[in-house]
Amino acid sequence: MSPSPDIHVLKFDGPATYKITVQGLVDKSFSESFAEMRMTAGQDANRDPITYLTGRVRDQAELAGVLNSLYETHVSIISVENISESNGDESEV
Repeated sequence: MSPSPDIHVLKFDGPATYKITVQGLVDKSFSESFAEMRMTAGQDANRDPITYLTGRVRDQAELAGVLNSLYETHVSIISVENISESNGDESEV
């Protein structure tokens, strides 16, 4: 079954840019555990603190490593969004 023409097909072994939203504030000292992710603080609709990690990963294995690091630090993941297409970011690393 072929994907719909309006659905972007992700490459399992290709680079992509992701925005990961987590509950609470992540200490900057953990930043080396999160690849090349840029960390920014924010608030959700209830004004509770959240952290955004945004950055490019080489492939989904590296993404899994970032998510595993978050899990190991007991951070609750709210969402993981591929933002490559919205940025026109399709170039190779």
